[in-house]
Amino acid sequence: MDKLRHIRWGFIGCGEVTEKKSGPAFSLIDGSKVVAVMSRKAERAEAYARRHGIDRWYIDAQELLDDEEVNAVYIATPPSSHATYAIMAMKAGKPVYVEKPLAATYEECLRVNRVSKETGIPCFVAYYRRYLPYFIKVRKLVEEGRIGKIVGVQIRFAVPPRDLDYNRQQLPWRVQRDIAGGGYFYDLAPHQLDLLQELIGPITRASGFCANRAGLYETEDTVSASFQFLDGLPGSGTWCFCAHKSARTDRIQIIGSRGQICFSVFTYEPITLENEEGSQIFDVPNPQHVQQPLIQRVVEHLQGNAVCSLDSVSATSVNWVMDKILGKL
Repeated sequence: MDKLRHIRWGFIGCGEVTEKKSGPAFSLIDGSKVVAVMSRKAERAEAYARRHGIDRWYIDAQELLDDEEVNAVYIATPPSSHATYAIMAMKAGKPVYVEKPLAATYEECLRVNRVSKETGIPCFVAYYRRYLPYFIKVRKLVEEGRIGKIVGVQIRFAVPPRDLDYNRQQLPWRVQRDIAGGGYFYDLAPHQLDLLQELIGPITRASGFCANRAGLYETEDTVSASFQFLDGLPGSGTWCFCAHKSARTDRIQIIGSRGQICFSVFTYEPITLENEEGSQIFDVPNPQHVQQPLIQRVVEHLQGNAVCSLDSVSATSVNWVMDKILGKL
């Protein structure tokens, strides 16, 4: 693909994630600007465009892709439509930045990869935590050997049900398997699994047990998993989305031969390092728009000034691990 001097983004989808985490960042980066937005609801698309100073809005994705001013596409819809829109964009010759997970199934990820290879158009995925200062600090502590050789990894995550989980007439899309690919596990675990694979290496074996303990919706609300990395390192994880508030937990523990590192993924609690020298705490702030560091790298990649390795191929392994844990493969 030829280099793009000025990146003119079109958004397909304008939900909550685009309001602060990602949307504003696209126009804060040199050589990058949002010029169009699309939503199936006209009033939402128009309101979003006016609120964010975007010139044009559409209710049809093809119309946005046909807009000659748009030369790159951000897909911020639920996972069930990620693959379709990504493939449409790449076939239109426009690079893609898509929300995570890449797709609702591992097989759909493979379709995206095939089209990206055939067209030569890149598809990037929003596993933005890889580029946040908080997690870069975790990686640095590991790479410096502060805990010695890694000998174990544990993920623990538990949260109470959300208020909307009790509304059987209008359940959140995140707990509807045909839209999300699974329940909250499929929405939140990708960030944790992507970070660990970036830090340690690919997971090559995975299995799990799933249950629905609260009965608020049909998809799983409790998951227990075990997995193994390429170098033989074992790991485990537990996720509960129907816990009592007193059990709220967001923690990854990396156990080493000389100590351990503990950190959170969603609440950004201070990183704790414990080793032979004692205990240290690192409070590392992140930018206001948390996706900005990754978007910056994507823009620089498209301009030919840097390389962003977080493409669809890199992201596909996360879907493989999740589908193995959920018994979808």
